[in-house]
Amino acid sequence: MHMLMKDRLGWFVSILLFILVLYPLAAVIVQVLLPGVFFGNWQLGNLSLLLEIFRRPLWQKSLENSIVLGLGTTLLATLLGMVLATVRANWSFRTAKLLDGAVWLLIITPSFILAQGWVLFAAGGGIAVSAFGWDWVTGAVFQPAGLIFIMTLSKFPFAYLSVYAALEWKVDQLSHAARLSGATAFTVWRTIQAPLILPAVWAGAALVFMDTIGDFGLPASIAAVYRFPTLPYSIYSAIYTSPIRFDMAGVLSFYLVLLIGIAMSVQFYAMRRSRFDFLSARAERSTPKPAGKYGMLLTGLNLLFLAVVIGIPLGANLLMSVFKTQSGGIAINNLTLDHYRELFHSSSLLLKGLSHSLMIAGSAALLGLLLGLCAAYVLTYSQFKFKRTIEVFSIVTLAVPGVVLGIGYIFVWNQKWLDKIGLLLYGTPWILVLAAIAGAIPVITRLMVGAMAKVPNSLLTAAQLQGDTFISRIRLILIPLVRGALLSAGLAAFGSSVFDLAVNSILFPPNFLTLPVSINKAFEDLNFGYASAATVLGSAVVILIILAIELLLRRKETKL
Repeated sequence: MHMLMKDRLGWFVSILLFILVLYPLAAVIVQVLLPGVFFGNWQLGNLSLLLEIFRRPLWQKSLENSIVLGLGTTLLATLLGMVLATVRANWSFRTAKLLDGAVWLLIITPSFILAQGWVLFAAGGGIAVSAFGWDWVTGAVFQPAGLIFIMTLSKFPFAYLSVYAALEWKVDQLSHAARLSGATAFTVWRTIQAPLILPAVWAGAALVFMDTIGDFGLPASIAAVYRFPTLPYSIYSAIYTSPIRFDMAGVLSFYLVLLIGIAMSVQFYAMRRSRFDFLSARAERSTPKPAGKYGMLLTGLNLLFLAVVIGIPLGANLLMSVFKTQSGGIAINNLTLDHYRELFHSSSLLLKGLSHSLMIAGSAALLGLLLGLCAAYVLTYSQFKFKRTIEVFSIVTLAVPGVVLGIGYIFVWNQKWLDKIGLLLYGTPWILVLAAIAGAIPVITRLMVGAMAKVPNSLLTAAQLQGDTFISRIRLILIPLVRGALLSAGLAAFGSSVFDLAVNSILFPPNFLTLPVSINKAFEDLNFGYASAATVLGSAVVILIILAIELLLRRKETKL
């Protein structure tokens, strides 16, 4: 009976993940082969359309820009992340903790907010020009190399965390043996230490590439001042230009998924070829050594680095929100709170968009938490024969760009026959909730699997022998033991769902603006002060809600 319940739960989770993730992704591919199948037309598509990407200038340029941006960012961000992780793991200095905090801040901050900050800083008449007189910044940033530089400073945390985790343990006898044989410190690093962390480097590089090539925030933000079409932005344009080009969206989505699939294949192949099982009983946890005479140098360089990667994008948004004019620069007579007052004006849609986003994020967090809890339970405790498939389904949305998922949701949930059974969700807020759940599942599942791994199955088995029902075991034993992880997973899902620009831009219903769409529209209209004030206010509200919920529930947990 117990096994039957677990199998039923496994099938329930599998079906929901198929509907939320795999079906929309498959719909994008099917749309290329059968362009009208989701709208009642079963005619076979013209496969030569796939080759049109090499003949149509916009399609070809979008593909070229995405590849150049992806490869350039992957190379530089992986190198930067590897260097920073190596320094952080080997030496201690005063501002090291700030680097760790900045890495997580960059990961959780939506890419379009970071990109908007760079635009506000580097655009003609922006902060760099008006405040510092750096006229060269505009030309340096708004070119392919400059955009690669911006993306590098935004995406390096993936490589940093991957390599830093690999450096947690060390086996010094290999290095000592090499040094006793006359090898220099650099030779030891090149021939021993670097190869040992190669799998982590490949993993970090793959994450950087996939996140970069699927990024919608940067092209959406820079479109106001610089034309740089990429695959995600051209997919969005195909849906929201007249006439609607589903064929174009399908073809470009196909190539975007193809590039991500190639990246994942290269990663798996490289990791199989470079597998090193080097940890033994002599392994020790790595402890950073004092930097000594280089401590001040590392501290200074780190502060300068943080001033660029954090200070410029976030600081530019904050400054622009209190500037009367963009060209006025940093001066007392150029400071104002008018942009914040405008947010509360009766004609402003910002507060309504914020309330919509909070409602969607809250619903997605609660429903996603329920599904993620079930998925984690199946992965941790069941013998369900397809649980490996569930694991793949639960992480695939990390690799699939939001615009592709959004296009898939249009194909799946915009069919006439769904209206007859009351499930025509396209054009309703519920489609945003479903997409937000799909995006939150990977984070929730990973956090819950890690927490459940610490809870032995014997506790649940003992309760079962005492006659407890399945629901009682979950409610009275498992949930209290993983309550902290549940809270963290729910808050993480809530925070990420509020600022998901890609999915919101593709799927938002008519007259139902959300916070990220409202901010991006103001930015596209060159209303930089309003957009910046909306970004600051929205971020502050979300952070305060997260802190209040965590404080309230953590305190209640402590009392219990």
